Amino acid sequence: MRNMLAHAFQQLINGLALGSVYGLIAIGYTMVYGIIGMINFAHGDIYMVSAFIAVTSFTLLAALGITSVPLALLIVLVVAIALTSAYGWSVERIAYRPLRSAPRLAPLISAIGMSIFLQNMVQVTQGARVKPIPPLLTGGIDLFTHDGVTVSFAYSQMLIIVVTLALMLGFTYLITRTSFGRQQRACEQDRTMTALLGINVDRTISLTFMIGAALAAVAGVLVTVYYGVVDFYIGFVAGIKAFTAAVLGGVGSLPGAMLGGLIIGLLEAFWAAYLSPEYKDVATFAILILVLMFRPSGLLGRPEVEKV
Repeated sequence: MRNMLAHAFQQLINGLALGSVYGLIAIGYTMVYGIIGMINFAHGDIYMVSAFIAVTSFTLLAALGITSVPLALLIVLVVAIALTSAYGWSVERIAYRPLRSAPRLAPLISAIGMSIFLQNMVQVTQGARVKPIPPLLTGGIDLFTHDGVTVSFAYSQMLIIVVTLALMLGFTYLITRTSFGRQQRACEQDRTMTALLGINVDRTISLTFMIGAALAAVAGVLVTVYYGVVDFYIGFVAGIKAFTAAVLGGVGSLPGAMLGGLIIGLLEAFWAAYLSPEYKDVATFAILILVLMFRPSGLLGRPEVEKV
């Protein structure tokens, strides 16, 4: 019995780390949806681009002789956030702003086209093979051992959970307590009236895309450190799962996005450990179908009320 509990506790830690990554990506989805009412389907590929930026940056730093892991992580995070934010701004400027007044289907198709463009750009420039890097954070803390099963908390998992928690608290404060957060909420309610009040709506929306991309950049760096390998297809899979997390928690709700990410991460970890790992993605997307059927507003989302 204790052996089973130890195994379950290990999967709990694994699921929390994985769910934290999904939650970070899902926050980007929900922020964009909250301000313009549309899903940015290129968001997962921006996360993929950030992972490749992280691999390239770590490789260059190693060639320059920078061996301090904290310093390398800090430099790579800054570089990834800066470059990926530029990608986020470009997606909004090219794929969304010209179609802001168009029917909803037009920007959706445009975002899918941008997603395909980013995938192919990385495949052509970086190649189709996976890109590995040497392990950066090795080891961890052994919590306890029973009947040959050791429950360990890896340093990379600690980094993911701590960084995610700090970002969640920081962005909750940003949205609820700052002037920029009030501008975002105003744009969400009525962009025309917001513009009449003197708020730069275009700048607010662009900054929201950039912030979402920055969160995806952090997730990309953390995943690169955790797994040590990336490929050009990871953005599609992670993006769909993060979208599922956003829908599960309630699109438009930041706590809901994080809650949905944690639920999806825990579901995958326990499903792969106790059932069939080949079908863990099926379980994830089955959750998406069930939520859309029985609670389309999500766990923490609010039903949309059409104003007349």
